[in-house]
Amino acid sequence: GLTPLPSLFAYLWVTRGQGGDREGTGRAGGWNLPSLANNNLQTLPRDLFKPLDILSDLDLRGNTLACDCKIKWLVEWLENTNTTVPAVFCSSPGQFEGQRIRDLALGDFQCITTDFVMHQVLPFQAVSAEPFTYASDLYVALAQPGASSCSILKWDYVERKLRDFDRIPGEESAVHCKPIVAQDQLYVVVAQLFGGSYIYRWDTAVDKFIKIQDIDSQKIRKPNDIEAFQIEGDWYFVIADSSKAGSTSLYRLNQNGFYSHQALHAWHRDTDVEYVENDGKPRLIISSSSQAPVIYQWSRAQKQFVPQGEVGEMLDVQMVKHFRAKRDQFLCLSRYIGDSKVVRWEGQQRFVEVQTLPSRGSMVMQPFAVGQRQYLALGSDFSFTHVYLWEEEKQKFAKFQELSVQAPRAFRAVPAADVQLLLAPSFKANTLVYRHVVVDLSL
Repeated sequence: GLTPLPSLFAYLWVTRGQGGDREGTGRAGGWNLPSLANNNLQTLPRDLFKPLDILSDLDLRGNTLACDCKIKWLVEWLENTNTTVPAVFCSSPGQFEGQRIRDLALGDFQCITTDFVMHQVLPFQAVSAEPFTYASDLYVALAQPGASSCSILKWDYVERKLRDFDRIPGEESAVHCKPIVAQDQLYVVVAQLFGGSYIYRWDTAVDKFIKIQDIDSQKIRKPNDIEAFQIEGDWYFVIADSSKAGSTSLYRLNQNGFYSHQALHAWHRDTDVEYVENDGKPRLIISSSSQAPVIYQWSRAQKQFVPQGEVGEMLDVQMVKHFRAKRDQFLCLSRYIGDSKVVRWEGQQRFVEVQTLPSRGSMVMQPFAVGQRQYLALGSDFSFTHVYLWEEEKQKFAKFQELSVQAPRAFRAVPAADVQLLLAPSFKANTLVYRHVVVDLSL
């Protein structure tokens, strides 16, 4: 009988030998295809020959087969089949052109890629997103200036979605909501442009947030960013202040709450603060609209940060973020006007520029890692967000994907069990949640 083949080859028929050879049908009792030679074939559908368990002969010569991921299955099949297949060669791509397909190794094919796909739309504007784990559950705190609050969302492991959990009310000016889980307590530092900034604690007795402290409004007049960290077992947070009369300030947690520990970089209109541990030494990098980013290093003797120098001679840096690749430490310096830069931090005050990225209208440049992959999200108020992927051999970021986020103010990677999320708070539109997916192009 005649059996049609699937997909593109429905016009080609299989002839089954009935107890002996027929002219052109191959060995007795076996399956044989009419010749596929010289058919100008560039690819073959995956597992095309799988239904033909005892295919005896196959001729693919004279075709222009592209040895890409779509043909990887054929390489594996040729390794394991007993079918007689005359030598067939790759016509493309360049690195494989002229090579016998049977000589290719499965490791020659780079078929695993990734993608960021829309996972959830949060129907509100936000300017910061901070994930945290408390009592074994995953949460995200988002500052919503237009909604007069910090919104706390909880990850639903069954529905695989973020759901409303609680709100911390405030003025219409929340710019950052920083959760700190310390000594089995959950604190949230709420930084606001108007009406003062406050610290809340989750009260398990009544299951709600209770305001426990005001933050000195003489020092913190126009907060912009908050970082929290531990040094030698003690918890600290630092608020960058962007007013002319304010001062970026460091607070330390003791038994009664957080108390002012050190005033840093007064009257410089600071826009961002980044905590970095380099060579085991805690450091702060403070970005300012009035000078190049300033580095402070922790002094164990003084129990304070002391000025150490500046990051190059770059002015108008909106924020500085860091990442590590192998043993090297890198800084990402974003600018709203002009180009943003990636520099390698070598030694005390040595910074080597490795890349310049066009970034007109950028308010955020955030490196983040998912598994072994290092990404960089560069947002813009005027165009698409560009996601870059770090190429270790070239020591540079390569363009990877564009995301349509209006006026992004942060990007935050959130590992949620088996789902890897990327949160993109928007100042002008809905906050978007992307999911990181791994794609095998050979399937």
